Amino acid sequence: MPTPHQKAGRSPGRQNAPRRRADAERSIATIVAAALDCFLRDPQVSMSAVAGAAGVSRVTLYAHFPSREALLDAVLVHSVEQADAVLQGRQLDEGPADEAFSRLVRSSWRILERHASLLSASEGLITPARRRKHHEKVLGRVERILARGQEEGVFRSDLPMNWLVTTFYSLLHAAAAETGARHLKAADVPDLLDRTLSSILRRLPEA
Repeated sequence: MPTPHQKAGRSPGRQNAPRRRADAERSIATIVAAALDCFLRDPQVSMSAVAGAAGVSRVTLYAHFPSREALLDAVLVHSVEQADAVLQGRQLDEGPADEAFSRLVRSSWRILERHASLLSASEGLITPARRRKHHEKVLGRVERILARGQEEGVFRSDLPMNWLVTTFYSLLHAAAAETGARHLKAADVPDLLDRTLSSILRRLPEA
């Protein structure tokens, strides 16, 4: 005898499909969040370790991400979305460039450093073109604020832009390493970075 759902033309399979999709999305989100932490701690982390950290089986992990490369790519996409969302809220295109840069460093150094670390972890696993795509959105915001500072005459223009950006990220990495080694207090890092980078970027007085 047909069930009420079947009488209405709705099979149990169709009714359960949205729930299965929601369950799959939650499972993917849990895996990606766990993988992000795992890749930051150890770029060579195994898929088994990621599955354990996410609290799922290897079968479930591979059902969503058939390879380590696919998982890392999803983690990078998540990292870009997080970083871009944070940077959008910092009004980096408003006010003097040096003040906007100070807001950027003080509020966002951790997430910018984490994104750069993940890109380093992806070297050799993700194609150069794909890595550039992941980096361009976040990197573009940093470059724009530096370029605006140069146009306003507050940031130096006697050094190549790519070198200024490299210096910026190198200091973020150094701050994260020193904080991890407990040589610096996390609460002190935003001010230290802001003061150090501002002194490096500040336009030199005319001779």
